[in-house]
Amino acid sequence: MRDRPDKDEYAGHFSDYIELVPDGDILHLLERQQREMVSLLDELTEEQGYYRYAPDKWCLKEVIGHVTDNERIMSYRLLRIARGDTTPLPGYNQDVLVPGGNFDLFQLPQLVEDYIAVRKATLTLLRGLTDEAWLRTGTASEHSISARALAYVIAGHELHHMRIIRERYLND
Repeated sequence: MRDRPDKDEYAGHFSDYIELVPDGDILHLLERQQREMVSLLDELTEEQGYYRYAPDKWCLKEVIGHVTDNERIMSYRLLRIARGDTTPLPGYNQDVLVPGGNFDLFQLPQLVEDYIAVRKATLTLLRGLTDEAWLRTGTASEHSISARALAYVIAGHELHHMRIIRERYLND
């Protein structure tokens, strides 16, 4: 059940992320993403971590924190839905969470360590899901979504931000 989710398993606003995810085993993709992200971040200097490509945009450290926070939230949703909890789950406001994270106060290695810890927890969760759990659906942000779709949202969201990091933070 690690295959791409059907379009009826998620709301349209998630399609941009899910469509970025290549075909193949989602667990392998998430493992490969972790290696790629860590490799990219290990090459950065602290000075690069503070870079903003525009005055009203997050610094690179904030982007890394956002990617990690988003995965935490999506994994939590995935856990609840996969375990059969049908309680509607609220949305979140990234424009509140990022400033509240104070990511610019952390050293890059600390942000990388946090990212790795969250990704490992996500992978551990996903490896333990039954086929039935992958297909369970619930409500998050007032929309129906499957556990499987949430795994793809995690991967696609990171792919989206990796592209932005490469294009706007490292190529200017």
